[in-house]
Amino acid sequence: MKFLKPKFWDKNKPNFISYLLLPISFIFLILSKIKIHKKKKIQNIKTICVGNIYVGGTGKTTLCIKINEIINSMGLSSCFIKKKYADQKDEQEILNNNGKLYCENNRISALKKINSEKISVAIFDDGLQDQKIEYDLSIVCFNKSIGPGNGFLIPSGPLRENIKSLKKYDVVFLNGNDESKSEFEDFLKKKFTHLKVFKSKYKIKNNEEFDKKEKYLVFAGIGNFENLIEMLKMNNFSIIKSLKYPDHYNYKQSDINKIKNIAKDHDAKIITTEKDFLRLSDENQKNISKIDVELDILNRDDFTDFLNKKI
Repeated sequence: MKFLKPKFWDKNKPNFISYLLLPISFIFLILSKIKIHKKKKIQNIKTICVGNIYVGGTGKTTLCIKINEIINSMGLSSCFIKKKYADQKDEQEILNNNGKLYCENNRISALKKINSEKISVAIFDDGLQDQKIEYDLSIVCFNKSIGPGNGFLIPSGPLRENIKSLKKYDVVFLNGNDESKSEFEDFLKKKFTHLKVFKSKYKIKNNEEFDKKEKYLVFAGIGNFENLIEMLKMNNFSIIKSLKYPDHYNYKQSDINKIKNIAKDHDAKIITTEKDFLRLSDENQKNISKIDVELDILNRDDFTDFLNKKI
């Protein structure tokens, strides 16, 4: 069952509900520390994992695509690896449209399929918590404006792992259009001196396709819906209605009928994300436009140099 992210997860400090749920979070912490497998170092291919410790909405898939682009510009062959989940076919299709994707029930099986091909680098979309693989480079994504939320573990907060787990990773990416320097960024640089911290902002690739004189209704089922609305407003979209759904939401016909009826009542055009658009049938995609988004890495040259040394 899919649900909307609780608002208290992203508060600067935990509230009463967070403390009430702490006993369950402690159980989650204990389970996360149990090591079932010894991690395996992959030979003959470099591995980069882009994941998160914050649940959803951190830009990891978009960053994977950008890293793939940079690696290819170096003259190296690469591919994406993503564990097969039935509710993530949208992300699988997006990756497949931007490179070669190996999607299996477990990541080791995907790696075995690569062995017969001349691929230099495997980019894992998610998998930091996979206990079977030791990556050559591990990247943790955060939303720039939210950071670790209230800092508590699920379900008291939005974290899969304690923030202290950052000591075992290599890079943190702060993704989002908030240009102000955050306390979280300062915290990272002081507490985890080994970490390389990079930042990026979201950019609409097909911005010119939209008439900004029109009114728009936007709907989406993504991790951080508020970032989408903020980005659209920054690009001068006139948003008269926004409808938020759970992450990876499977739209019913009644949902689409409701969206189209509201848009008709407001004489508005309908827009959504590429991920959401791909979850719609061909018929339901009619009269709905998708926003194509990419990450613009700040100090891209510095990140490219860093990648070059690692792979």
